[in-house]
Amino acid sequence: MARRETTEPAGSNDPGVSPPDPATLGYEQARDELASIVARLESGAGTLEESLALWERGEALAARCQEWLDGARARLAAARGDAGTTGAADAADEEER
Repeated sequence: MARRETTEPAGSNDPGVSPPDPATLGYEQARDELASIVARLESGAGTLEESLALWERGEALAARCQEWLDGARARLAAARGDAGTTGAADAADEEER
């Protein structure tokens, strides 16, 4: 029997299955799991230890999402031919013109 992969956050109800490493997740997978964690934390259910584990997992997932977004931004900038600028610099340039 093949091992089942899950996107459930740390502290899920299935202790036999560990969540995948955030570094291996695509943007949508990380975003969806992060949204699930936020909902669980906002519900206030669970122990302090469970909440801390969820928070830590959420931080790792948020960092992964940011990596994906930064990579996409860099690819777009390269495609436009302005790889040396950032979004904030682009906005400042537009205001000066």
